[in-house]
Order: sequence, then structure tokens, then C-alpha cells
Amino acid sequence: MQKRVLILAGGGGHTGYGYALAQALQGRADLSFFVPKGDSLSERRLSKFGKVTSLIKARGPQTPAHTFLVRLSKAFMSSIEKAVNEFDVVVSTGSNFCIPSSIMALMWRVPLVNIESSVRFVKPSKTARILEPISTMTALQWKEQKRFLKKGVVVGPLLSKAEVAPWDGGYILVTGGTYGHRTLFNTLAESNLRNVVLQTGRIDPTPYLKKHPEWKVVTVTEKFHELLAGADLVVTHFGETILEAVVYKKPILLIPNPEWTRTAGVKDAEYLAKKVNAVLVQEIALQSLLNGIEEARNRKVPTLPNGAERLANIVIKL
Repeated sequence: MQKRVLILAGGGGHTGYGYALAQALQGRADLSFFVPKGDSLSERRLSKFGKVTSLIKARGPQTPAHTFLVRLSKAFMSSIEKAVNEFDVVVSTGSNFCIPSSIMALMWRVPLVNIESSVRFVKPSKTARILEPISTMTALQWKEQKRFLKKGVVVGPLLSKAEVAPWDGGYILVTGGTYGHRTLFNTLAESNLRNVVLQTGRIDPTPYLKKHPEWKVVTVTEKFHELLAGADLVVTHFGETILEAVVYKKPILLIPNPEWTRTAGVKDAEYLAKKVNAVLVQEIALQSLLNGIEEARNRKVPTLPNGAERLANIVIKL
């Protein structure tokens, strides 16, 4: 009988970690997933691996404190209703979404694995700080994370498997992930760049389509890997897209989003840029971005070890 593994996919890049692990576990484990309610993209992406159930997510990047407290209580209630004890292992992908179900795993004595984010180099995420004492294992994606999560095990960056062959479509792929990157989009919209594919996330794409009818603009897509595969280079913020770009051997221009004050900071960005040989631009001004694009085109993309395969082996043996 295959091991029953529940993956808590927190949306965005956190779902990306879950997706990479699911690829490595496919055929070796009976997989199920919890995803944030309303996150149809995560649901569609993961449904090919197993059953997907939706739960409340307490906090987004800009959720006010009073709203967070109400949603957190609801998130715990909805987690109590789900039968976490039916599983042999629970894997948290490191989002606050994962905390209620992870605590349920502790109560039912189900082994818990928590994945630290790939963008953390200076200090741990709040989720990692909360879950490390109750986790059977904390999976680290970089050796630097061992400094602040001393009980963690370094498995390497969680890379998804390429699903299509890379090709040269000659376009720049600009993305802000699930929530978008308004400052980046607005600045690039002032340029004369023509061959651009823009993924806006939850930001209204209409102004960009009006200003640049020659651009291809999408909000979200479960075939994002196809856009990556054909890109000349990738302009993005922190997130799983950086690791996905490495998989498809696409040069990277990294533009942290200043609106996201709860995530990793500038020093983290410097570490990550070195790991993937990306160009880092902190000043979101048009000329800085254009200079960064030209510099990034000449960068060689490194080959990284795939931590998803190693983590899958560990999960199977727990």
C-alpha cells in the first residue's frame, strides 16, 4: 500500500514547491492537497496528482491585522473539520495557510515536514519559526538557512521538472506572480518594448492592453511553463518563478516588490540573485530596468541540484 501524503499548498510560490514535490512523488505515493479557498489556479494545477480540498487562508501579503485574526479563527475551525489523521505524512509548503492543518497533524501525531521558502537567507519565515518545534523535519533549500534553522535538513532548491522543451520565442516574460507587481508593470509600460508577454496576477490587465496592444497580457494561467519555455529572459519578483526560470535555462532580472513588507528583504534578494546568476535591480525606474534587461540577456543560467527528488525520498521513508 502506498504512503498517503497530504501536501498543504499555500498558493503562489508555495504551491510551486508542492507541485515540484508532487512531480517527484507521483506514482510513489497516494497524494492529496489542501489549497486556499478561491485559488482556482492551484486547484487546477494540482488536481492531476490527486484530490484537492479548499480551506480558508488567514493572511495575504497585505491583509490587515483585524481581518487576519478573524480569518485565522475560521481557518482553524475549517482545519479541525478535515481528517488529517487519515494521512501518513503531512507536508507544509511554508505559508501561513499551512499552520492550522500542521497543528492538527501534531495533535493526531502525524509526521510533519515543513519547507522553508527559497527566498529566505537572512532570517527564517514566521511560518518556519512557528512550525520548526513541532515538525518532524524542516526542509531547507539552501545551506545558508542552516544558520537560523539549526534542526533543518538541507535538501536543495525544489525544482519542478520541465514539461516542454525550451525554445527561443524572442519575447520578454514579465511577471508579478499571484498578486502582481504594479510598480514594475507601470514602469515598463512607459517603455517602447514591443515583444513582451505580461502576466499580471490579480492586477487589472486593461491599462496595459490599452497602452500596448501589441503585448500579450494574461492574468493567470496553468500553462505558465509554456510561457517560460519560450521566453528570451524573465523579469520577475521574489518567488517560485525564479527557480522555474532556472529549470528552463532563462536569464533572470530580479525586481523585489517594495509593497511586500512581510516577505524577504533586499539582503535576501542579493543572496538569491547570486545563487541563480540573476541581475538585481532595486530602483524601479525605467532606465534602470532597461539597463538590467540588457545585462541579464548575457548572463549564463547555472545548473542547480533538484531538492524535490531528495525530499521525496525522505518523505517516502518517514
